Amino acid sequence: MSDATSTVLVIDDDPDLRASVGRLLRSLGINAQLFASISEFLKSDLPDCPTCLVLDVRLPGQSGLDLQRELAQAKRELPIIFITGHGDIPMSVQAMKGGAIEFLTKPFRDQDLLDAIQLGLSRDRARRENEQDMAALRERFGSLSPREREIVIQVARGRLSKQIAHDIGISEATVKVHRSRAMHKMEARSLPELGRIADKLKLVSDEPQRS
Repeated sequence: MSDATSTVLVIDDDPDLRASVGRLLRSLGINAQLFASISEFLKSDLPDCPTCLVLDVRLPGQSGLDLQRELAQAKRELPIIFITGHGDIPMSVQAMKGGAIEFLTKPFRDQDLLDAIQLGLSRDRARRENEQDMAALRERFGSLSPREREIVIQVARGRLSKQIAHDIGISEATVKVHRSRAMHKMEARSLPELGRIADKLKLVSDEPQRS
């Protein structure tokens, strides 16, 4: 499970538990940042690496569930593992509906916590990789000329080269030249792949197109 590029954030007002979880994670080569309160956590910057949050439900002032809602409203996607010494069913249901990875009642087994952390880190790693892939696609699309972008969008709508040529007043051969250049820049090896890229970039609305 060792992953030097991952960080686990722990928020718990029990110093003994914080220290115990910190030791456990560091023994496995995982970076841990420990906080005694949500306000202390909010003053820090999120690390730029796969990250998950081990969060006590009951904390002085703002609760763990409050922080979960606040992060969701701010669109800060951070996998959360809740821990509590006073869990109840409605509370756990609320946490899981909010997207929590796990809801563990103290005292919990180290392995249960580690399993949840592994899942949280893998999800955040996948999210980060997807965001990087999307940024690369947007950059490639941005490198297209206005005409190439127009033709990519028309191809994604299912329009044939002769239809596109008629619509924008150029020859079919010219459409194919622009399409070929666009596919090269977008690193699309086929028209179906170009269509999938267009879907990812949401270049075409879901509304039916007129023929």
